Amino acid sequence: MSIPSIRAAGGAFSNERMQQHLNKHLPLQAVQWLVMLFDAIQVFDDVYDGDPVTQDDASKCLWHTLVAMPQNPFFAANSAALLPAVATAIMKWHAANKAENEFRHDAQSYMWRAGYYDVVLLCVTLCNGPEYAQKHAEDILRIYGENLPDYLGEFNA
Repeated sequence: MSIPSIRAAGGAFSNERMQQHLNKHLPLQAVQWLVMLFDAIQVFDDVYDGDPVTQDDASKCLWHTLVAMPQNPFFAANSAALLPAVATAIMKWHAANKAENEFRHDAQSYMWRAGYYDVVLLCVTLCNGPEYAQKHAEDILRIYGENLPDYLGEFNA
């Protein structure tokens, strides 16, 4: 089942491909919540960067973040574990933006931008246990579609 998305994901994974990848490791409700989180992060990042955001994307983001995500049964059952991980991902995003704005982007700021994938791995751990997550961690983390040379190249353009 495909989950409605605000927009297609950047990098090597489209939102549909990301969903297919997540479906291998997670139940539908967890995948739905993660896709909504990913979409919201993309919209908020665009707003922060001053990139255009369509009214449709803004409207869907508003609904997802204030209604659909909190109502999601997976999130409701796991919010005590998920919220600190999301908060940490946001702090890592802020640190990456600060480094980039001050022309100190490097391999560390590249990794800080990937905080979402820490949340994905936590979801896999919550749903399947630590042994499963450890066994499949590399495959799961390969969802991250941007590589370091491409990231650094964005600042040389």
